[in-house]
Amino acid sequence: MKIGVLVSGQGTNLQALLDAQAQGKLAPAEIAVVISNKSDAAALSRARAADVTAVVVEHGTDRVAFENALLAALAEHQVEIVVLAGFMRVLTAHFVDKWPERIINTHPSLLPAFPGANATEQAIAHGVKVSGMTIHFVDSSVDGGPIIAQEPVPIFEGDDARALHARIQMREHQMLPEVVRDLAAGVLSCQGRLVVRKGKSAQ
Repeated sequence: MKIGVLVSGQGTNLQALLDAQAQGKLAPAEIAVVISNKSDAAALSRARAADVTAVVVEHGTDRVAFENALLAALAEHQVEIVVLAGFMRVLTAHFVDKWPERIINTHPSLLPAFPGANATEQAIAHGVKVSGMTIHFVDSSVDGGPIIAQEPVPIFEGDDARALHARIQMREHQMLPEVVRDLAAGVLSCQGRLVVRKGKSAQ
């Protein structure tokens, strides 16, 4: 099943997917294209180094035109599943409604806590003792789609947002390839807001 990965920055989650693919651990998923809204995104270099097609679709000011260009690029590469890996644009219903249960995103908090940008900063500022990471299906809300997987990550005394985010990313890099592989294999589905894996609640 062909995967399209949307990126905006460094691409460390993309690298986790590329590494899994190189090790034969992503099948039946295959990364068909990496698309960035920023031409200088380091993630593009990661894709090219792995001989994966890398495309730039500038977001501009016209949201509908941007999303149509994304859809066209994904269609050109016969993409069936979309992974948001550090993609820093909010996608509207115009885009996401065309991919029901076929777009996933990682978020550096235990949703529904701290949605949106700067989640690790929010966690530190609120003084919570545990944060974590969430992988979820994407809908037209902001980080509000059905939750596929979550992992807690402790917050230590003296942590800042950067240190916390680094630990959260370690868990993201481990879990994202597993979720992509399961979704491509047809193992995951939604029953309302509940995501189930092979007939039982996803953990």
